[in-house]
Amino acid sequence: MSSRFPERAQYVSTHGSGEVGATLVRPDDADAMLVFGHGAGAGMHHPFMTAMAHRLATRRIATLRYQFPYMEAGRRRPDLPPVLLETVRAAVARAAALAPDLPLVAGGKSMGGRMTSMAAAEADLPGVRGLVFFGFPLHPAKRPSTGRAEHLTAVGLPMLFLQGTRDALADLDLLAPIVEGLEPPATLHIVEGADHGFHVLVRSGRTDDEVADEMADRAAGWIRDLG
Repeated sequence: MSSRFPERAQYVSTHGSGEVGATLVRPDDADAMLVFGHGAGAGMHHPFMTAMAHRLATRRIATLRYQFPYMEAGRRRPDLPPVLLETVRAAVARAAALAPDLPLVAGGKSMGGRMTSMAAAEADLPGVRGLVFFGFPLHPAKRPSTGRAEHLTAVGLPMLFLQGTRDALADLDLLAPIVEGLEPPATLHIVEGADHGFHVLVRSGRTDDEVADEMADRAAGWIRDLG
């Protein structure tokens, strides 16, 4: 298990939904900050989100995790896209204010990552140098399609896709050629044996912690390579 760092309660102020909660984890030797959105079914305190933030901190990457308004209000159904996109923008602005000395990247787990890419495709995210996706949700389970990726050609930023080979929400045969065709060049890192939640089967010979360390290593190295 990774080392623990202080978690500092913050907030993100949105125009239409008021303030939502956020959590800053910043190591003293941070090289960059990831603005880190959660998935559709769990908020910023989900064990994956918390553990990944601390793993990244051990690798000198700070994180600002934040809530989308529906999760902050205790609702289960995600907000409409305009609200989600505005929250992404507000979170990026808050991260820039909290760490003006650090380069920014943005992204998230599943829906949080996709909403970040949609926001970046719609208009520049000031200061953001690249996007990181922990399981890009290319399509609903058992319904392979590519419509959710059409906006990626308008992003105009380097992107890192961390994807499991057992991810029911991303057929790699569909995703790989999409990533290969993006400009600036994007990177697809395949996590062998992992599902959409980055769990692996016992027979894989690996543990979930080992998979999480692999992703944290890859994400931190890629973020630093952005300069």
